[in-house]
Amino acid sequence: MSTAMQEMHTDIGLVNTIVARSSLSFINGEEGILEYVGSIDDLARNSTFEESTYLLWYRRLPSRTELSDFTANICSNYDLSETMWDMIVSLPRDASPMHALRTLVSALALEDPAVDDPSEEANMRKSMTMLAKMPALIAGFDRHRKGLDLVRPDGEATIAENFLYMLNGEKPTERMARAMDICLILHADHGFNASTFASLVTISTLSDMYSAVTTAIGTLKGPLHGGANEGVMHMLQKIDSVDSVDSFVMQKFANNEKIMGFGHRVYKAYDPRATYLKTFAEGIAQDTGNMALFEKSKKIEEVMDREVGAKGIYPNVDFYSATTYFSLGIELDLFTALFAMSRVSGWTAHCLEYLQNNRLIRPRCDYNGPHEQEYVSISLR
Repeated sequence: MSTAMQEMHTDIGLVNTIVARSSLSFINGEEGILEYVGSIDDLARNSTFEESTYLLWYRRLPSRTELSDFTANICSNYDLSETMWDMIVSLPRDASPMHALRTLVSALALEDPAVDDPSEEANMRKSMTMLAKMPALIAGFDRHRKGLDLVRPDGEATIAENFLYMLNGEKPTERMARAMDICLILHADHGFNASTFASLVTISTLSDMYSAVTTAIGTLKGPLHGGANEGVMHMLQKIDSVDSVDSFVMQKFANNEKIMGFGHRVYKAYDPRATYLKTFAEGIAQDTGNMALFEKSKKIEEVMDREVGAKGIYPNVDFYSATTYFSLGIELDLFTALFAMSRVSGWTAHCLEYLQNNRLIRPRCDYNGPHEQEYVSISLR
């Protein structure tokens, strides 16, 4: 065996493997810390999704003028071409929103004459295109499948306001828009998670940004990644009342079943994204008449803390974002699409960063099959 092969080791799932360096987001799972160049709690309380995206793309906070110009650029890119609007209404109404989003984002590349331009300027522009147009793609498809007229974007609104307006056909309240904005901030980036890593694998081949994000959307769709918040809502709807929570959770334990929205591959402490979101979820639930739902969520957390808190199993960001999205009147199967609408800022940021010192991502596998197996003629099989 060669020296190079001897130095290799098997790491299933790449749990203990560092594949690249990044200055974008920092995670300390033991202490429950997440930073996007700065404190995630500070951003959730004080920033906007647009400003947080600027921070990820340029790795610094913008000046007032820079943020104004950046936001204006986003707004000017909200609208879709007539071809894309027509494509939305041509999709099957029973399609999964994530299948629809993956198809529509991929189709954006067909309208970009510089789709294969590898320059940083072109890649930044493609990132802006996807960031700005995803709300229209998601909201447009949701209205199409419901048989409603599609709503054109509001060029004066924030991404959060614009999305809720296009989705519901009416402008959201200030509190609803802020709740949406906070969810977008909290989901914007999270280190080399599965979908981000998938986007880096694609971009490392020197493919294009649309392909990288399409890859990421396909990865995010999985229930072990972005689909978890939808599972939280399904679980909550199975519980009749707060009084039923204790027995429901204990029965799940007895059946060795997972409690959705708890535990995380990285965090052994309270998910820092869930801390502030929990407070905001309560407020939006109260405003929208969904306090019974929030009370069930809070009771589940109490029972879980009693039973497994000592093991480091706490609520993750999916747990209270599910309550927030539902209180905003968003369909359950749109939850993961909203995750993508936020995470496109992080996916593209990591791709832009990785391309500055690109190396093809090409891991090795630990082969455990037969050697020198003889070919047997088909007539003898």
